[in-house]
Amino acid sequence: MGKVVACATVIGATAACAVATVLIHRYVKKSKRWGKAIAILKEFEEKCATPTLKLKQVADAMTVEMHAGLASDGGSKLKMLISFVDNLPTGNEEGLFYALDLGGTNFRVLRVQLGGKDGVVGQEFTEVSIPPNLMVGTSHELFDYIAAELSKFVNEESEDFKVPPGRKRELGFTFSFPVKQTSISSGDLINWTKGFKIDDAVGQDVVAELRKAIERQGLDMNITALVNDTVGTLAGGRHTNKDVIAAVILGTGTNAAYVESAQAIPKWHGDLPKSGEMVINMEWGNFRSSHLPLTEYDYSLDAESLNPGEQTFEKIISGMYLGEIVRRVLYKMAEEAWFFGETVPSKLKVPFILRTPDMSAMHHDSSADLNVVKTKLKEILEISDTSLEVRKVVVALCNIVATRGARLSAAGIVGILKKLGKDTITNGEGQKNVIAMDGGLYEHYTEYRKCLENTLKELLGEGVSDSVIVEHSNDGSGTGAALLAASHSFYLDG
Repeated sequence: MGKVVACATVIGATAACAVATVLIHRYVKKSKRWGKAIAILKEFEEKCATPTLKLKQVADAMTVEMHAGLASDGGSKLKMLISFVDNLPTGNEEGLFYALDLGGTNFRVLRVQLGGKDGVVGQEFTEVSIPPNLMVGTSHELFDYIAAELSKFVNEESEDFKVPPGRKRELGFTFSFPVKQTSISSGDLINWTKGFKIDDAVGQDVVAELRKAIERQGLDMNITALVNDTVGTLAGGRHTNKDVIAAVILGTGTNAAYVESAQAIPKWHGDLPKSGEMVINMEWGNFRSSHLPLTEYDYSLDAESLNPGEQTFEKIISGMYLGEIVRRVLYKMAEEAWFFGETVPSKLKVPFILRTPDMSAMHHDSSADLNVVKTKLKEILEISDTSLEVRKVVVALCNIVATRGARLSAAGIVGILKKLGKDTITNGEGQKNVIAMDGGLYEHYTEYRKCLENTLKELLGEGVSDSVIVEHSNDGSGTGAALLAASHSFYLDG
């Protein structure tokens, strides 16, 4: 009996030893996997680094490219397009003006009542979805549909909205597609984006197409200004603040526009006024420099995009791409370090499944157990049972991506200030230089916005940074177009 007990004891000890060995093996394996995941994160962080010196190099490169883009056609990746906006709102504009904002699968029609020094005293709008068949049809069909909705909006307005006798209604047209502008109220379509494919419109004057459609509706209206959303944002900002010198959109995409001295625009641009000022549409999303901190994830994203080699700056700072960069890093961690277990979650393989608003929500999670991160991982990527340590790594990753984007955005703004000679304190004590900002990324991603503004102070230094003010200018693409219709009204001398 004693031998049996002894044998059982030996067997039990052996089994316990085997279990312990398995547990130790799993722990060591898990430790190695965790170490690999952290190594991937640290390597990514190092490659995304934006020390002050690098940011100053990016700012200098932006300034150089601005000069090159103005100097010759195709001289830079920055298009530096002449907007023909040489008469920005002053705040004295009065009257009733309209705006049509076409920038995607929806468009908006606005009616804006301007009261001079009282600013915008009344505004109404309607938003209309464009049927999918019209996005791939003909220009005649598309513009007829838009004009019909515009006509309906006007015909349903009350007696309070009447233009003075002998005048036509005036419209500002925001058209956020690539256009070669030929005047303040004309521009030829270069190509469609955002899901549109209407071949017969390419190369045609989009204002002329809209004007003919409006006439077919029997509507008596002049199209006074053709603008993109960034120029509209600048106009909206200038209307309320005469110190606005530039505008930046940070949303799904990104762009910048600024006020240039007309004398600084070379003659090759044509017969332009050589006094006063002119708004330049930079198309800065296409900025590229050897100083940009690009990683393997950025290169793969670019290679798989619809426009490889283009929009490099946009792909590392704008809302369309930030969440996707986070997903790509998480995918590598899952594949090479079993970050979420021994299999790669299938949803993690889907491009753009992790949107920047979801990334922002995880980044801003202040709960003790990071419950928002846990919920987002489960709902979007179907990843359950994550540890607190894993969730902390996800937050750290979001911070790395957002920080790089925000700091580079700030460097781009400093590049504009340098081009205008407003990066020093020699411009006069008390002078303010205001940057009008708009876009969902800037408005809603708090950590991104704070980082951008703090980086501006870091790069400009004490004194200069006090003169540079970032100001939210909401809805520039709509209200700004109406304001530009007012400032370029056919009846200003009447």
